This record gives sequence, C-alpha cells and structure tokens, in this order.
Amino acid sequence: MKKQPAEWQLLLYIAGQTPKSIKALSNIKKYAEEHLKGIYSIEIIDLLINPQLAEGDQILAVPTLVRKFPEPIRKIIGDLSNEEKVLVGLNIKALSTN
Repeated sequence: MKKQPAEWQLLLYIAGQTPKSIKALSNIKKYAEEHLKGIYSIEIIDLLINPQLAEGDQILAVPTLVRKFPEPIRKIIGDLSNEEKVLVGLNIKALSTN
C-alpha cells in the first residue's frame, strides 16, 4: 500500500473570473475535499494580475491545474469537469481505491 504524502500542493492558473475558471476552482475544491481531505492546499494564480508567473510552470492555456507536490509535477488543462480524468491525471485515483 502506498503511503500518502503529508500534503498535496495544487496550483490553479486562471485568467480572471471567467465561467471556466470559476468552474475549474469549484471542481478541484470538490475533488480535493472528497479524496485529499486535510492533506492539500490550492493556490490560485490569476495570470491577469501576475502574467510573469505563467513562465515558471510553462502555462500555455488556462485554466490549468498543476500538481507541484508530490512529485512528479503533473498538469491538467480545462475546467476539470471530468472527475475521473482529473483523479487519474493527478494520480489520486490509485490512492482513493486503497
């Protein structure tokens, strides 16, 4: 059985309060509460306010969710409405089945 990391660090890159950005934030909060309760943090990075931050994580589209920790870094682009795809993409699916 895999040991769960102490904390999952998630970054959500958005560009203003667009419907897609709001939906992405709502979706990732819901999934994190269901599957990572108590062991995650979500940082929202608005590229309209801080456009220079896009370069560090090589953000080409928004919204983009980046899993910084645990490594390796993983990215998911879109409004995160497909829960199965997000959980598999972040490698949470394997944890939640244990």
